[in-house]
Amino acid sequence: MKKVLITGKNSYLGSFVKQELNRYPQKYQVQELDMMNPDWKNFDFSEFDVVYHVAGLAHSTPDESQRDFYYQVNTELAYQTACKAAKEGVSQFIFMSSIIVYGSGKVGQKRVITKDTPLDPDNFYGDSKKQAEEKILSIPGSMKIVILRPPMIYGPKSKGNYPLLAKFAGKTPVFPTIKNERSMLFVGNLALFVKRCIDKELEGIYLPQNEHYVSTCDLVKKIAQNHDHKILFISLFNPFVRLFHSVSAVNKVFGNLIIDPSLSAFSLDYQRYSFDQSIQLTEKGDTVL
Repeated sequence: MKKVLITGKNSYLGSFVKQELNRYPQKYQVQELDMMNPDWKNFDFSEFDVVYHVAGLAHSTPDESQRDFYYQVNTELAYQTACKAAKEGVSQFIFMSSIIVYGSGKVGQKRVITKDTPLDPDNFYGDSKKQAEEKILSIPGSMKIVILRPPMIYGPKSKGNYPLLAKFAGKTPVFPTIKNERSMLFVGNLALFVKRCIDKELEGIYLPQNEHYVSTCDLVKKIAQNHDHKILFISLFNPFVRLFHSVSAVNKVFGNLIIDPSLSAFSLDYQRYSFDQSIQLTEKGDTVL
């Protein structure tokens, strides 16, 4: 049996990974740790085989007033946690970073993340994750370190861009036919990927994603279909979308950002849910397990 400590109590991602591992009580014992309580520093890590670190701030366009707080939580807390894990004999440390460390995608410009793509975050949220990665990877010793850089994660009751887009898709009568490509990751597939990392005692940097890229137009269409809502897709608004290509919000929705499949370890067989299934589960708000 492997003992897994999730550092970040009641987190969105941690809760799904906990659900996944709890399907096999004979193989895993899972515990969560509240990292907002300073007493976490006194918690004994030595009895755990794996630490899955999800505590952090996630907002792709943070307010400047929060800069220091982002580095305190996303960088320093992550590093301190990893150092404690290494010092107390944890075998594997899994850190949730983000594709944001590469920067964002742009409207009308194809962007593919490859093994040679440099880290070039757009803002201090991305930089806080980048610095955390660098500090964690510098920790000496035998502890295996896994860095995960997923694209946009979505699922039942998720936060961020997906629910905003879903709300819009359920109401709008028309939508632009902008052609773009995005990598996405369903939370159920992420949870299985983390399990695979634990089972195989992996180390290294991975960019898990769904099996297929998706366009924003197709995503909106699929969401609308799940609500029996009809949308007219027209090119009339396309010039206006391109006109505002420098606006961050426009690029988040219609920009191009995909991951080269060679970075996503598809051989680990973590594609439990198809794109259609994932949207159905997300829109119904059902459990994914």
